[in-house]
Amino acid sequence: MQYREVGSTGVKISEIGFGCGGTAGLMVRGEPDVQRDAAARAAELGINYFDNAPDYGDRVAETNLGRVIREVGIRPYITTKVEVRNDNLKDIADHVVRSTDESLKCLGTDYVDFLQIHNGPVANQPNLQGRAYNILWIEDFLRPGGALEGLERVKRQGKARFIGFIVRGNDIGPVRQLLDTGVFSLVNVSYHLLNPTATTAKPRGLEVDTDWGQVINHAQAAGVGVAIYSPLANGFLNDNIASGGAPHPLAGGRNREGAEYQANVARAHAMQNILSRPGQSLAQAAYKFLFMHPGVTTVLGGFSDRAHLEELVQASGAGALSDEEMARVEMAWRGDFGLQ
Repeated sequence: MQYREVGSTGVKISEIGFGCGGTAGLMVRGEPDVQRDAAARAAELGINYFDNAPDYGDRVAETNLGRVIREVGIRPYITTKVEVRNDNLKDIADHVVRSTDESLKCLGTDYVDFLQIHNGPVANQPNLQGRAYNILWIEDFLRPGGALEGLERVKRQGKARFIGFIVRGNDIGPVRQLLDTGVFSLVNVSYHLLNPTATTAKPRGLEVDTDWGQVINHAQAAGVGVAIYSPLANGFLNDNIASGGAPHPLAGGRNREGAEYQANVARAHAMQNILSRPGQSLAQAAYKFLFMHPGVTTVLGGFSDRAHLEELVQASGAGALSDEEMARVEMAWRGDFGLQ
């Protein structure tokens, strides 16, 4: 296992992190003994970083992680998050403190290493409906009583060592505004073989729903660490799905008959044809691609079982994709994976 420093914090974390979200499902819907076994194996293989959030199973993943690390007897670096919803807009800073206290209770610890706002910053004030939390107006980050004030309160109280936020794409201006404050240490960004725009301008011919505005480059220039979420494009970049197989039983439910699902299978299949070979699975190749950028600190694996964990850990320290592989990947981008 290789390790990378989180920005300029002095903290070195494994370049593969343990994601506890619901897409893979292990820490939300898995059996307790399977969760414990996977966490113990992760620690044995050198993973020292776990990423969590209250929304992962309505704090189920936080509670399960707290139990597991006590049972295994480890204390990895831990990130958790705060979701700001419509009901919290009148007292965001207080909500950040309350939510953190509840997370610490679930995790069974008195502090987390990193605390992030789970909403991505946007330039225009959104209308948050129901339990929506994916984005937050930049003014609600920066105003008195806003999200940043809440994060700094928690940090002063010793309940979080470092602070950060999530990037949701298509609005790089507010992201850069927060990075330029110099107070954040870690951002979470989506980046994968099907959409490389977090590090490069959108290739001519490639159609993407979200443009990530080369945000990883901006974070690197600002001295901010980057954790990659959805490294397998929501689970499509693995040999099973790319070959038309069914998702793992613990994985989040999907409409396999939908047009977008089938289009993503076709994209993954194109990458499988390019990158899968003896000794290298599609998922391993997808991770090796991410490790090639020096601005990437850690890649958050969404593991559904121990076998998935053991497969992906082999990508750490295995070297970069070859020039020939990258040339073929770039041709696939320019041809939009043959979909047009």
